Amino acid sequence: MGNCWNCCKEPDQSAPDPATQDCNKEEMPEAPLYPAPSHVPASTAPLDTILSNGNHLGAPTEITSATAIGRFYPSTRRTTTRSAPTMGISDSKPSDLKVNSLFESYKDEQDDVILAEGIDQFCKDLSVPPDDFKILVLAWKLNAEQMCRFTRGEFVNGLKAIKCDSIKAIQSRLPELVEEIEQSDELFKDLYRFAFKFGLDVQTGQRILPTSMAMVLWRLVFTVREPTILKRWLNFLENHPAIRGIPKDTWNMFLNFSEHVENDLSCYDDNEAWPCLFDDFVEYENDQANQNISKDKERECDEFVIKD
Repeated sequence: MGNCWNCCKEPDQSAPDPATQDCNKEEMPEAPLYPAPSHVPASTAPLDTILSNGNHLGAPTEITSATAIGRFYPSTRRTTTRSAPTMGISDSKPSDLKVNSLFESYKDEQDDVILAEGIDQFCKDLSVPPDDFKILVLAWKLNAEQMCRFTRGEFVNGLKAIKCDSIKAIQSRLPELVEEIEQSDELFKDLYRFAFKFGLDVQTGQRILPTSMAMVLWRLVFTVREPTILKRWLNFLENHPAIRGIPKDTWNMFLNFSEHVENDLSCYDDNEAWPCLFDDFVEYENDQANQNISKDKERECDEFVIKD
């Protein structure tokens, strides 16, 4: 999907290419990839602020963890978008005529693609919210190159691959696709890796995912199979706004990292070839744990003095 997300993405002009770095671990950029905002923290920007901000070339808009998926779709929509005709579930091979007719129901008036307005209507006809996990799964099955945009080839070939040629058929198929992902390590891993590519701004050649966008996608993709470490990881990123980008290797290796450490960081070995960002996270968590222990001891001492 595409243009409607671009208005909220930060340009990637200063982002270093992780492939060119010398050390075995990934280093985060020395300078911020994107200037940190001075007005509000990332976790407090209201939904209407995100949806209405179109100045992606000016001051960047931070993406809230709970509402940034609203950027799939703009807040204003054309009234000319057409709903698809009701059709039955495909019993066998999907009909080329029906699939192309479905595409025509949502395509842009000027270009042979489905853009934000059409995708919004598509979601309404499916009775699925645009920020639902099922929409990410569908985009993955269509092998969509970018957000807010389905080409005719992606839409037609993708629906034929999942044997659907109608809204009713897609509605029936989506729960099955989610169940398959929940039960298969390989399918989930493929979806997880797709999410990184899906979040990039391909029009600007972006290669590093802005941290705010990465946090949104982590929450979305882990709708199923959520690791126990996820909330602590996201809390670490929220409390370190200087971390402005997530390279592809860091994104991919977080899945292995979360499976390796689970919720116990004592087994983490910083001598292994983990990205440097994971070292920083473990150090931060250990510092937090030590501070909590110290506070508990202070309380015990205070209580003892009072009782004495």
